[in-house]
Amino acid sequence: MSSPSSKQGAPLASEKRETFSSRKLFILSAVGSAVGLGNIWRFPYVAYENGGGAFLIPYLVAILCAGIPLLFLDYSVGHRYRGSAPLAYRRANRKTEMLGWWQVLICFIIAIYYAAIIAWAAMYCWFSITKAWDKNPEGASGFFMQDFLKVSDNVNVSFDFVGNIFTPMLIVWLVAIVIMVAGVNKGISRANGIFMPLLIVMFLILVVQSVFLPGAIDGLNSFFTPDFEALQNPAVWAAAFGHIFFSLSVAFGIMVTYSSYMKRKSDLTGSGYVVAFANSSFELLAGIGVFAALGFMAHNAGSSVDEVATSGIGLAFIAFPTIVSQAPLGGLIGVLFFGSLVFAGLTSLISILEVIVAAFQDKLGWKRTPATLVVVVPVAIISLILFPTTTGLYLLDTMDAFVNQFGILACALVLVIVFGAGLGMLPKLAKHMNRHSSIKLGTAWKVLVGGIGPAALGYMLINEVQSKISESYSGYPLWFNAVFGWGMAGLLIVGAVVLSLIPWSKNSKVNDPEFKVHQQNVEAEELPEPAGKEY
Repeated sequence: MSSPSSKQGAPLASEKRETFSSRKLFILSAVGSAVGLGNIWRFPYVAYENGGGAFLIPYLVAILCAGIPLLFLDYSVGHRYRGSAPLAYRRANRKTEMLGWWQVLICFIIAIYYAAIIAWAAMYCWFSITKAWDKNPEGASGFFMQDFLKVSDNVNVSFDFVGNIFTPMLIVWLVAIVIMVAGVNKGISRANGIFMPLLIVMFLILVVQSVFLPGAIDGLNSFFTPDFEALQNPAVWAAAFGHIFFSLSVAFGIMVTYSSYMKRKSDLTGSGYVVAFANSSFELLAGIGVFAALGFMAHNAGSSVDEVATSGIGLAFIAFPTIVSQAPLGGLIGVLFFGSLVFAGLTSLISILEVIVAAFQDKLGWKRTPATLVVVVPVAIISLILFPTTTGLYLLDTMDAFVNQFGILACALVLVIVFGAGLGMLPKLAKHMNRHSSIKLGTAWKVLVGGIGPAALGYMLINEVQSKISESYSGYPLWFNAVFGWGMAGLLIVGAVVLSLIPWSKNSKVNDPEFKVHQQNVEAEELPEPAGKEY
């Protein structure tokens, strides 16, 4: 692939690969990626629907048997092969480059709609102060669908723009571009160093305020009361594995990319455990805050918690505004909740964009600024064309459902099969992880990644295929789901193959002398199979 600037002169010179200046900054950035919108608006309801307090058992099993082992797989590939997802997989084996581009395209789709949700949350910070939804006769639901999004009655693709969504989306993209241009240390690390502490402080205040609301105890009882009979249902275990898989940003290419920025002598497994359990701790905190607030909502409505409990967009933009209007200091609750969504969303969006930028930066050998602008600006333009419209919600809903299930799940399944049974690379990757890690990887890790991983992923994927085939997703027209659901999922694979076939530029990182030195050092330091404590 040739540089667009080649007509004006010589191609741009390649830069030396950046690294996180400290392990703490890597952990902060990795936690920032993992802690996203799903932690706040999805986990509490998933736990509530699947056994309440008893759900913590399959949840913990899923973390230890699937989440952390697959996280370590990403770390080992990224750190050993020192590149973005396409470059790292190519260096592992030339035939696996396509997997990296598949992940890049998945991140591209997620990025274009993720920015819209962040913009909604930013606007709702202001609406929490003005209680704007109180003016709609149908309350928060009517305000969100009619006054704010102005959702069309026809499921279609229109370019009827909604100004109060376009403007905040533009600001979100400008902030993201500035952070991405600044690079790994001056941009990503600093942004996470600001946003993550703010997120934690804001959410702690929200939780404290929520648990003292009338009826909060009823909400917490609903959330924590265990239903041990639910553990006999395979769907509950599948829900735990599915949630952990998406929650930890596994198989997105994110952790491959981030781990490639870690220093050569890094405690990879120790860092992974910190990231995994920090993410889970935040989810538990979110569950407490959300269900305490829902308990208050039920108390005020004279109903039970199960009548008001919901997740996703319904929780964030319909249930919580209702709570804001009714609760003492409701405006503060709203600002804290929606502000948390903004910061959680931004840290995740940054990590998603980094997968795309790093991939093209490696392939083209460009410097940071031109690579970021050439990649992120078109992503932002597509996002600003499709989603601040009267049909943007339909597009977002469909693309999110299909890219998660038939993009990420399918890619992850192929990945673990290829690296496990296909290439037999798990022993080599385990040795790499064991070089400087505090907890050594051994036979158990290989069995979990090569056996439990494919089984769990395959089960979830088959269930999703059956579910989507049996009925039209969300009742949308067949053509709409075929184009923006099934068609998009298939196009990701075709696009990944095409991108992997394009030759790497002469200035690319594919033959980087710095990497050859790194590999020599790695091979000299690798340890034999551990004889003592191991995963």
